[in-house]
Amino acid sequence: MDAHTPLRMMEDFFAVYSREFNNALADPPEIDVEATAGAFADCFVGANPHGVFCGKNDEQFRAQIPVGFAFYRSIGTKSMNVSSLEVTDLDDCHLMVKVHWVSVYTKLDGSDERIDFDNIYFVQIIEEKPRIFGYVTGDEQKVLRERGLIPDQGNPPTR
Repeated sequence: MDAHTPLRMMEDFFAVYSREFNNALADPPEIDVEATAGAFADCFVGANPHGVFCGKNDEQFRAQIPVGFAFYRSIGTKSMNVSSLEVTDLDDCHLMVKVHWVSVYTKLDGSDERIDFDNIYFVQIIEEKPRIFGYVTGDEQKVLRERGLIPDQGNPPTR
């Protein structure tokens, strides 16, 4: 693999991931559960300031995908786009990818709210197929509360 191949592969991978996310935010939503689940390895690890969890890419995970997208739509999420990414080769088949996301929300008063954030993804590539096996995120719920997109008690507002 030449030095630019991992970057191009990750740009393509996260462009599709972002497109699927945005399709699920559309009105009406177009949710491709298999495409979203297909971005993840059979099992994966997530970490944020509240702890670490292990996930399994199974039917329960697939059932939660539309629920997660419904939550984002309920708080006014309009778009989730990749602004930039940095790729670090860990070895011949593992990458660390820092993705800078730009999200836009419609607040209850009708104004738009832009939130920029970074997530770090760990991606394994087997037979030219990338899959996320881990990710590190910030405290998303805290930021959403601070920006007035969800109330302090954590329940999404009614729209």
